Amino acid sequence: MLLINYESWHQMPDSNKNQALDNIKDRERVGRSSRQKQKFTHIAGLKSFACVAEAEELSSGQKVGRLQLFNITHRKKDGSLMTSEAGEIMEKLKDKKTEYETIASSDSSVNLEDIDNRIIAEVLGLERYGQVRFQGYSVNPTQYFGSSSQQYMPSGSQAQAEVQMLRDQMTQMQASTVKQIAQLKEEAAPRRS
Repeated sequence: MLLINYESWHQMPDSNKNQALDNIKDRERVGRSSRQKQKFTHIAGLKSFACVAEAEELSSGQKVGRLQLFNITHRKKDGSLMTSEAGEIMEKLKDKKTEYETIASSDSSVNLEDIDNRIIAEVLGLERYGQVRFQGYSVNPTQYFGSSSQQYMPSGSQAQAEVQMLRDQMTQMQASTVKQIAQLKEEAAPRRS
């Protein structure tokens, strides 16, 4: 790719200028379509999340966690949410946090420092390869979580609690299905007569 300055632009043939302008328009179109595909937007602008976290840490004097950083970067200056999708995600994050804190209060083997990472993984999905959400592009999972990271592996008691929760959900779903089948049979019985 050649650098173009003011003088060289005027000496360039019109066909090359048109091609360069078409390339710029194509990149704009790609950027526009990418922004439209975003699930939710943030207010960080050109600042990286790491810079936003550092500024918040300097102003508050406390370390900013990943959940707190999500909250900071997805609210407008007046405190309202950027989008309804961000609000839904924040609600899910809060619910998961209270759920994990309840488990942690009854089980001392649960690592409290790891809870935020698990919550983010459950609500937003696993990290992309080579990246850590809300930490910027220069931080990779090995740097953030450690080389032998078990951030997604629940402890034994936590895994048992999750299995029990899933079993309870299955039981509720089965009961609901049985109830719906019975209602459908009742509705169909008068029709047969």
